[in-house]
Amino acid sequence: MIIDQISALKGKKKAFAWLIDPDKCDHTRLSQRIQTANQLGVDYLFVGGSLVFNHVDSLIKLIKPLCVMPVILFPGSPLQVSSRADAILLLSLISGRNPEFLIGQHVIAAPFIRESGIEILPTGYMLVNGGTQTSVAYMSNSQPIPNNKPDLALATAMAGEMLGLRLIFMDAGSGAPDPVPVPMIRSVSTGVKVPLIVGGGISSANQARTAYEAGADIIVVGNAAERDPGLIEDFIHERDRFNT
Repeated sequence: MIIDQISALKGKKKAFAWLIDPDKCDHTRLSQRIQTANQLGVDYLFVGGSLVFNHVDSLIKLIKPLCVMPVILFPGSPLQVSSRADAILLLSLISGRNPEFLIGQHVIAAPFIRESGIEILPTGYMLVNGGTQTSVAYMSNSQPIPNNKPDLALATAMAGEMLGLRLIFMDAGSGAPDPVPVPMIRSVSTGVKVPLIVGGGISSANQARTAYEAGADIIVVGNAAERDPGLIEDFIHERDRFNT
């Protein structure tokens, strides 16, 4: 199971996930980029976004036969669920106080998710201030955790772990000027036993290395890889440095 593979990473290995936002990806070059991701050894392909106009199911139908890595839904709403995916990050927005994104939207999606048969990855989702208001903060009507409050991030992550969530995902938001700060990554990584996913604002190999060194088990890159697909090789190189 995918959750077992990810759980085995904690403190032992690093992984890299490429996030495809259906509204931002270049569909004309997608096939070629998926093949490149296969060759480079991308570990996971996340699909989704805060505001999706294109049909997620149609995109996954297109890319799934091309992928050797698991395709995992990163949903922004119950509309972004597809039985064609391998798994879904079932995100509970534990950094916010909007009940719709703690449990409300999950209630709407639960019957379809159960019927789809895809693997469920219960995930505590934490928004971190990345220097600007992001789409997900706006759409969820919630405040991100201040980026100078690692203690607050740790307490939030600990609560999510105690509630039984299997993963923690700290996200500065798509295209954030500032990635999740090192002290916050280090604090959360050392304070919980579940794997830590970190994304948002990671746009260089140096930032990827810094996040891995601080304790991120998986880093997620979307916008930067869409602008410059060649960066994926750099991110994979940083992952491999920790896995040799």
